This record gives sequence, C-alpha cells and structure tokens, in this order.
Amino acid sequence: MNSRDTILQRLRTRSGGELSIPDCDFAVMERPPSSVAERIDQFEKTIESVHGEVHRCTPDSWIARLAEILSSRAARNLLVPAAHQIGHALRDSGRDDLPELLIYDEPIESWQDHLFNEVDASITSTRGGIAETGSLILWPTADEPRLMSLVPPIHIAVLQASELYSTFHEALQDQDWASGMPTNALLISGPSKTADIEQTLAYGVHGPKELIILVIE
Repeated sequence: MNSRDTILQRLRTRSGGELSIPDCDFAVMERPPSSVAERIDQFEKTIESVHGEVHRCTPDSWIARLAEILSSRAARNLLVPAAHQIGHALRDSGRDDLPELLIYDEPIESWQDHLFNEVDASITSTRGGIAETGSLILWPTADEPRLMSLVPPIHIAVLQASELYSTFHEALQDQDWASGMPTNALLISGPSKTADIEQTLAYGVHGPKELIILVIE
C-alpha cells in the first residue's frame, strides 16, 4: 500500500463522529453607527485617495452637473442604459448641452468595435457603495452589461447616498446577497490601475481612465 492509500484508509476508518461547523463571529467587522453624512465624507475621502472623483448632487441637479462634467472633458457621446430610469431621465431631459446619447442594445459581437474605439463615456447605476473602502457595488444586468463600466475611458456612476454602507459586510447583510447573486458582481474602487515590477502604480492603463461618482443626496 502506497502513502496515498494509507492516508485515505485512515480517513475512512477515523473515529470521532461528524465534524461540526463552528459558529461564525462577525463582530470584528461591525462598526459603530454612523450618519449618512459621515459615510459620504468617509467614502469621498477614501475613493479620492485612489483618483476617484466625487460630486454631491440632488435629484434635481445631477443631470446639469453631469452635463458640466462631460463638457469639461469634451466628450462626444455618452453610453446610457436603455431601460433604467437613469437612461430615461437623460433622454427625457431635453437638454442641448448633453453629448450624443448611445444605447448598448446590440450583441457585443456587432457592437465591439464601436464600444472599444468610439464611446467616450458611459453612465451606470450602482447597487450601493462602501464607505470604509471607497468602493462601488455594481450589479450588471442585460440593460447595464459589465462592459459599460469596464471599457469606456470615462465611467460615471450614480450612487444614492441612502445606499452607502459602512462596510462590505453590512452591505452583504442588508441586501441579502446570500439569497442570490448575478453572474458578475463588481466592486470598483477608483479608475483602472496597475503596477510594474518596481511597484510603480499607474492609473488608466487599461479600462476607464476616470471614475466619476455622482452622489445623490
């Protein structure tokens, strides 16, 4: 009998009954209660430290602020969701200071060249944010595929202040991730970045060069 068979035989004949799963203690992940304003301040400070950009808006002012941001970047177009209320609000705004609005409503095979080479900016909703790590939670759907946030040079994300959590654990519990998740759940902390062998960090090497968050208070 070789060593492998010996080990397996010992496992088969082991005594001591079934293994019990220890109780999970997540107390170390809990944080003191905080206000929405405190979470926004922490989120802004954390994500701006990794080159994210935060703009505080209201439900009535976010489209005007978006138009200013896109104008300052000379963006020629903006990729918007077809069905989400963000897309509807932009198309129904009637503003002439917004760039051309595009809809990602074709299979990627027929849209790939346009998406990778011609789209200047995209805007998506978020499922929330994490103040402690300065992260956005994105829940890709057929209406807002993950490439909308991973490909265009400028990614603009709309975050409701009421959906900003202190920690990732708090978001998991409050949103009940255990009951079901999409194929891809994205956590985004700043624009794309990479480091070379000398540990020199560079931003915007692949994917979005800018991450701009509109926090709706």
